[in-house]
Amino acid sequence: MRSILAAAACGLLVASSAVPAAGDATAGRAKSEPCLGCHGIPSYNNTYPTYHVPKLSGQHADYIVAALKAYRDGQRKHATMNVQAMSMSEQDMADIGAFWQGMEK
Repeated sequence: MRSILAAAACGLLVASSAVPAAGDATAGRAKSEPCLGCHGIPSYNNTYPTYHVPKLSGQHADYIVAALKAYRDGQRKHATMNVQAMSMSEQDMADIGAFWQGMEK
């Protein structure tokens, strides 16, 4: 009986940790304020170093979350994005992803 309870508890733990947090686009709008300064300007190019700022409107939420996690974990390198992502929770990232996915392309 104990082994059945332990297996059930492990199964619930694994299942609950595998489910990503659902994003709230309304909350994501507020959390995206810092992003809008660069990513909210059509055809924006950073001045130094010069590079094209990616457009996020209409981008898949899962992609945005994955990118933010990569910036947070240092797998993607960009000083501004690394600092921004470090302060975000998983829910913040899901909310931001939901907001940008819902924007028109």
